[in-house]
Amino acid sequence: MSASTESPVTDPDLVDPPPPVDDDGGDGEGDDGGRGPGWWVASPPWAKAFVAGGLALLLVLVGVIGGIEIGRATGETYGPAEDSIDVGFLQDMVVHHDQGVQMAVWARTNTADPQIRQIAFDIESTQTSQTGRMEGWLTLWGQPTTPPGGQYMAWMGMPTAAMPGMASADDLARLRAATGREMDVIFLQLMLRHHQGGLPMMQAAATGASVPAVRALAQSMVTSQTAEVGTMTQMLTDRGAAPLPAPDPHAGMSMPGMPMN
Repeated sequence: MSASTESPVTDPDLVDPPPPVDDDGGDGEGDDGGRGPGWWVASPPWAKAFVAGGLALLLVLVGVIGGIEIGRATGETYGPAEDSIDVGFLQDMVVHHDQGVQMAVWARTNTADPQIRQIAFDIESTQTSQTGRMEGWLTLWGQPTTPPGGQYMAWMGMPTAAMPGMASADDLARLRAATGREMDVIFLQLMLRHHQGGLPMMQAAATGASVPAVRALAQSMVTSQTAEVGTMTQMLTDRGAAPLPAPDPHAGMSMPGMPMN
């Protein structure tokens, strides 16, 4: 009997399985449709470190920028309200001090009297420093450094187009045109009236402001300017002159239904 020929076994269960897919490299086709391994898996260690560091830096920058934007947003609402005593007083006093400093600088640089030069210097330096503080607070609170619309003392319930005691354009022209003793007297008269006009505003803020630092500043103004009023009054007497009439605190006040000038 001749040996019979048999077909090779083709049972799939008995065939060796295919080799596993190497996900870490190679050029074989994987489960991703023939595109090879992902870019992160195939990247060298230094590239992975570079990308990770870049992402960390980006997150830090996003946090910093976010913090700045939050600070800007909250800064606009930080501090007293626009119609508060604090804001109104500081805005008005910036304008009031500005004129006081102008007159003091003129007197200091044009007088030959050592006493006039000294008090002018004291007023100039004190009010310049105070103006810097007031403008800094207003800027921090996101408020204008001067009253909007040129309306003063609204925070006191006395809206007016001109604060009491402020020198007029004609007053300032007289000061600049005068010389010698005449200029000294005009300066003392204008500055004395200027102080008298500002004192009620300072007193109101010293008791009514909500921010302790604003109350303290206003009270320091009351103390120093009250002393300067006494000094300038005596200086006028020593020079044979008299103070100007005290300013009317209600001068220029707008009445209900009456537009301001």
